[in-house]
This record gives sequence, C-alpha cells and structure tokens, in this order.
Amino acid sequence: MLDVAVIEEPAAAEASLDPIRSRILAALAEPDSAATQAVRLGLTRQKANHHLKELKRHGLVELVGERRRGNFSERVYRATAASYVISPSALTSVSPDPSQFPDQLSARWLLALGARLVQEVGALLTSASRTRKRVAAFALAVEVRFASAADRTAFTDQLAQAVTALISRYHDESAPGGRRYRMIVGLHQIPDAQHGVPDSRGDRIPGDARTRT
Repeated sequence: MLDVAVIEEPAAAEASLDPIRSRILAALAEPDSAATQAVRLGLTRQKANHHLKELKRHGLVELVGERRRGNFSERVYRATAASYVISPSALTSVSPDPSQFPDQLSARWLLALGARLVQEVGALLTSASRTRKRVAAFALAVEVRFASAADRTAFTDQLAQAVTALISRYHDESAPGGRRYRMIVGLHQIPDAQHGVPDSRGDRIPGDARTRT
C-alpha cells in the first residue's frame, strides 16, 4: 500500500468522491470484505460489491486474497493507498494555469502554483511506479511567526534575494545531460483553527494600498 496516491482520471476522481465509496476507501486501509463493509454501512451485500468493483476498476482498491467464512469463501480487498490526492489533471478544462496571472503577492497565484505542483509531482509518481524508480525531490515545511507585517515583508524580500543568489550559482542552462527542476517557495498564513479565516492584521502588505487575494 502506498502512503499517498494521486488520482489523475476524472472517472476515478468521481468514484473517490462518492460519499459511500470514500467511506469504504477509508475503512479499507485494513483488508476487509464486501460482506463486512455491507454490515458496517447498512448496505446490501450486492450494493457493497458494486461499490467495491467500481473502486477496483479505477485502481483505488485491490484484491489481496480470499478467506473462508462458514461454508462460503469471500474476497478480501484493500485500498491501494492510505490517502489520495486528486490531481488538477482530473479537471483539465478548468485547472489553473499559473502563467496566466503571475503575482508574487497573490494567494490565488500561490494556490495555482500548488495545483501545478500536485499535477506535476503526481505525473512523476505515476510514471515512477510503472518503472519502479524513485522520484528525486526535496521539501521543507516550517512555521514562522512574525511580530509585524513589516517583518514579514522584510523576510520575504531577503528570502527572494537568497534564493535568487543560489539559483544564479547553480543554474547551468547549457550543462550536457542536465535536468530541469521546478522550485516553488511559498508563504501563507496558517488558517485559524476554529474559523479558518485570516487574521485581519495580515491582510495588507506595507506600502501597497490593495489587499492581495
């Protein structure tokens, strides 16, 4: 079982978002049968089997064996991953294009960049799983608490300068056999745990009369 799997097909995304099927996926982190799932969800065994077949058809669950129960033999299924992420490629016609509205101070542009990250890394993982290769990647996630909006602005300015200097040092456009990597550096306020809304103190950038969203 994978830790995280990326759903790229629209039909698979639709199957995973069905309320009953999403509950089955969560329950099948541990191998189980249609009969047990039927009892747990209050479904007929036939209906539970139907949902499992659809999930299996889209590669979201897999058959891992059979077990005897009384005079019957029942199939045992397991989810193919502990969790799933739906790639923007599942919504190709409406997925965000970061090149259309680049703005370093826009939360929506940051969201579009994040969507592209999911799409591209998801495609890499899908390809790597077929060839049984690892994907070369690096991630750093930290939390920082600023005393003021001015400190936040100074931090982002210095961060941009540091990253630009590193890129200038290591980027080699003409290196034989070189590989391109995409780097995203983002900063966003952590949503309020209770309300999920930003603190009003963080809405504006000093020197900018507009609120960037």
